[in-house]
Amino acid sequence: MSRTVYVNGQYVPEEDAKISVFDRGFLFADGVYEVTSVLGGKLIDFAAHATRLERSLGELQMESPVAKDELLEIHRELVRANDITDGLIYLQITRGAADRDFAFPENATPTIVLFTQSKPGLANSPAAQTGIKVISIEDQRWGRRDIKTVQLLYPSMGKMMAKAAGADDAWMVEDGHVTEGTSNNAYIVKGNTIITRHLGNEILHGITRAAVLAFAREAQMKVEERAFTIDEALQADEAFITSASSFVMPVVEIDGTGIGNGEPGSVAQRLREIYLDESLKKAV
Repeated sequence: MSRTVYVNGQYVPEEDAKISVFDRGFLFADGVYEVTSVLGGKLIDFAAHATRLERSLGELQMESPVAKDELLEIHRELVRANDITDGLIYLQITRGAADRDFAFPENATPTIVLFTQSKPGLANSPAAQTGIKVISIEDQRWGRRDIKTVQLLYPSMGKMMAKAAGADDAWMVEDGHVTEGTSNNAYIVKGNTIITRHLGNEILHGITRAAVLAFAREAQMKVEERAFTIDEALQADEAFITSASSFVMPVVEIDGTGIGNGEPGSVAQRLREIYLDESLKKAV
């Protein structure tokens, strides 16, 4: 049975979904996206994802083809139509189809596409119990990483570099400091302090990041938002990442060197527990 996807106002079987070959998302990566997790049939952090979507669109001088309330209903309908208990919903909005020209077209109609991925047991990933391994690579992305655009080629290359090295992911480094993972925000823990890169154009303003840091502060954990180096990370007591699809995931090895005792740390484990518990209470 094929999935039902949403394309420009219509729910269609995935094999019938079509967009123009002149769509600027295809020609220029001229578009943005969001990923919302589904747990127990409900959407996690939807409002925050919708707000970030509006910001990304605004930074690219684009408008959403649907209102926020309608967007929520589209998400819910896709969960229902595809019988998603645990999984992900991907949303992409591009500037639309127009004859190829580097200049933005004046009258193009935005393209909107949503589709689901079923991920049974998403919150119970075995990796959360064992931790993941990362390598460090040079950050060669464009400068506006705070905009969640569909231009993901270098992060994909980073994932492949990690795979070739026998690792799970890569942490990107710019001017000697870690920016973020290929599809996640990066953290280290030293003593009782959680350290993660400060917000700016250099990193994505992670929705899970914001929630986890808020929960950490509520739990009386100390948080420092500043840049850190790989050397500092290697001397940390523990490390972890956050993202909409992995929630809070311990990192146990960087560039072949074990972090702390080489096992998932107590701070990461506790934050994962808090995040899942609290997010499920607020899920829609």
